[in-house]
Amino acid sequence: MAKKKLNKASKAYKRRKRRRILFGIELLILLVLISALFVYAKLNQQLDKIDTKTLDMEKVEINEEVVQNEKLTGYMNIALFGLDSRDGNLEKGNSDTMIIASINNDTKEVRLISLYRDTYLNVGDDTYTKCNAAYAYGGPEQAISMMNTNLDLDITQYVSVNFDSLIEVIDMLGGIEIEVDDQEYVHLNNYCVELKEITGKDYEKLPGPGTYNMTGIQATAYARIRYTSGNDFTRTERQREVISKIVDKAKTAGVPTLMKIMDKVFPMISTNLQKNEIIDMGMSMLSYQITETAGFPFEHTEKKVKKQDCVIPDNLETNVVQLHQFLFADEAYAPSDTIHKRSKYTVELTGIGKNKSVDSSSDESSEE
Repeated sequence: MAKKKLNKASKAYKRRKRRRILFGIELLILLVLISALFVYAKLNQQLDKIDTKTLDMEKVEINEEVVQNEKLTGYMNIALFGLDSRDGNLEKGNSDTMIIASINNDTKEVRLISLYRDTYLNVGDDTYTKCNAAYAYGGPEQAISMMNTNLDLDITQYVSVNFDSLIEVIDMLGGIEIEVDDQEYVHLNNYCVELKEITGKDYEKLPGPGTYNMTGIQATAYARIRYTSGNDFTRTERQREVISKIVDKAKTAGVPTLMKIMDKVFPMISTNLQKNEIIDMGMSMLSYQITETAGFPFEHTEKKVKKQDCVIPDNLETNVVQLHQFLFADEAYAPSDTIHKRSKYTVELTGIGKNKSVDSSSDESSEE
């Protein structure tokens, strides 16, 4: 009898223990859900701080041939503009940094391509000049149109930031690790002087070449260096390097840190991305992987045009083909008639790219 009572007591104890374990698991799940709802609610509050814009789509040009390109439907292409906006106005000014982020919807692979600021292109209304002037002429609508009509793209979304936001993000992430050579560290220290005057933030001079965990001012100064071998071409490489390192560091940051960053930086951002799109991208952040970066035009020549130092594509058509190969793995891409005409006009005007072309059925005359 004693054994039976003992067995019954043991079984009852095990059932109570299982119930306690199950209750503990249920409670843990409930706490996780409550925490997730809290984070979601806080994120919604933070997103309200972003300067959300509605683009005037009547002013955003996309070639009809590009709209019908099925290859592009598998990607989300976003224009990223970095403005040297001393007064915080993100609606005007030259875009010192222009990057296209192309996200493969299936693989979450991200490729970044910088558009060199001095690239000689049609910036709108048949005006040919340095492409970074498009933002100054007509804000994000004209800058996006410049990208779409010169590169055969379908961009309708953008994000604009100024240098202050970059500095804040890097500082709040605890800095990013960057290696500098014997030329870069000198120019970096010089740029830090100007950034300190603008932001009021202090910094330490780098003593020489080496690898450093850089503050926001130091890393932003690094991204602005133009006066080493490669000029603007290596500068855009530095910019993409800084972005990649920020993304990697953010992936390991805790929710409290990310919330603080949002609180501080979101008011410095202008975009037409909607809340649900930003949340969806944020939820998928750990899945995103920046795999490759490049600069456009791939093949180019530096030349003065109308007394301006410009970067001339060594034939716009062939460069656009390379762009679509790089971003979308489209090995058989045929540029649109618009690209054909603009390429032909640029060759006639500058003499650059005469011996390079892509077969095209269009024999229309060049633009006036």
